[in-house]
Amino acid sequence: MATSGIHTDNTMLDLTLLKSFVAVVDCASFTRAAERLHLTQSTVSQQIRRLEEAVGRPLLERGPRYVRPTEDGERLLSYARRLVSLADEAADLFGDAPHDEVLRLGLPEDFAAGRLTPLLARFGRDHPGLRLEVTSGLSGELQRLYDAGELDLILVKQLTGQRASVAAWPEPLVWIDSLAHPAFGIEPLPLAVFPPGGLYRNEMIHALEVLGRHWRISYCSTSLTSLCAAVGDGLGVSLIPRRALLASHRVLEPDNGLPVIEVMELSLQHRPGLSPLGQALAARLAAACPTMMTEPLEPVHDPMKGS
Repeated sequence: MATSGIHTDNTMLDLTLLKSFVAVVDCASFTRAAERLHLTQSTVSQQIRRLEEAVGRPLLERGPRYVRPTEDGERLLSYARRLVSLADEAADLFGDAPHDEVLRLGLPEDFAAGRLTPLLARFGRDHPGLRLEVTSGLSGELQRLYDAGELDLILVKQLTGQRASVAAWPEPLVWIDSLAHPAFGIEPLPLAVFPPGGLYRNEMIHALEVLGRHWRISYCSTSLTSLCAAVGDGLGVSLIPRRALLASHRVLEPDNGLPVIEVMELSLQHRPGLSPLGQALAARLAAACPTMMTEPLEPVHDPMKGS
């Protein structure tokens, strides 16, 4: 049967292959996915090849330092997550083990990658019957999943007051350029941005249009870490959270002619009627977020303020 131009066969519904696919995407690595699944890397690679053969399209882009889903891979990913989750729930329902509570948490990429894992690990140790299912990604996609009922609680970045929040914290933003390879003087101004609909992109472009400044997109990524590295290496100017500054960045202050933009916040949202355990996790997140909003992603000083 053909769906949206993708040829498939019954192999595509093999849960073992789908679990490996989800693990590789979540870990961004065949090696780490194999460790998570307690399989060899070659076995995981073979399973991904079988899945790609069943679909008839490449599902993963493989680079020297990254693995990420293709456009077709992204389309399959949400279905794969749901199928795997349903299978796990069915196994729990009819298994001998006591039923664990599942909390589905959505986090922005820059919070999921290490910043919140110590808190989640402590919470898991305090509640050994809990199973956390964490989804990380762009805030717009996390909000969509939450609205569709696929996540129980989320931390997302949004325009101030855009959605009702359990709690919210301002997200200070700064314009940045490369310290070693400045791009600010180039015409048209090269920009490093999130994809369409991503955070800060519209605010950047609107501000430059108001100034009458010509611009072009020189680098686009779904990853804040990638954008920060691209700016540091001279690929373009960007607008990022102040806490994401790197030593390779130069802050473009208002005297450079760029406006201060104070329109973003971090929003904590959870469903009405969330379980007591879910509310306890939300309370811990709320307590931790004020500190995380001020701590830098890397232990460096603001380059414009010296050491």
